Amino acid sequence: MKKILIINGHPNKESLNHSLCEAYKKGATAAGCEVQEIVISDLNFNPNLQYGYKKRMELEPDLLDAWQKTQWSNHIVWVHPVWWGGLPAITKGFIDRLFLPGMAFSYKENSVFWNKLLKGRSAHIITTLDQPGWYYRLFFGRPSINQLKKSVLQFCGISPVKHTYIGIVKTASEKQIENWINKAYNLGKKLK
Repeated sequence: MKKILIINGHPNKESLNHSLCEAYKKGATAAGCEVQEIVISDLNFNPNLQYGYKKRMELEPDLLDAWQKTQWSNHIVWVHPVWWGGLPAITKGFIDRLFLPGMAFSYKENSVFWNKLLKGRSAHIITTLDQPGWYYRLFFGRPSINQLKKSVLQFCGISPVKHTYIGIVKTASEKQIENWINKAYNLGKKLK
């Protein structure tokens, strides 16, 4: 049975992202998956990696819980908006504080290579945009996808990583929003 962790990276609970997370959860539950969630904006933590990797900051209880959920999962679904081409600041801070050396990866001594400590998991990134996905990919190079997929998830051993674009959100009709929510439900329902 799949153990799904849904991570909502949007700071606003009234956002489309929240509805997409809920729909995905319903679909995954209907498919018989176990589901846990992390709503980053609900967590109490300092998003600033104050000392970089030079000095370890103590993980707050909410980050310890998020780490336990990450370790429990075998499939992680990230839902986030694209702001200024990238991730919301709180989402980036969550990654900075949680995906740490010794936890998500480890450096190999006297080498440019590293150990990927989160192997055995897959992921799906769902991003909401105020432009077409093809435009974001062709003209901007999809920086949020590259950062999350290549520089975080695959770097830590999570593979394969799929992605889905949802947009253009700012001009969407009620019918289009309903279609996107159904799409999220169906993506969750396909899991087994």
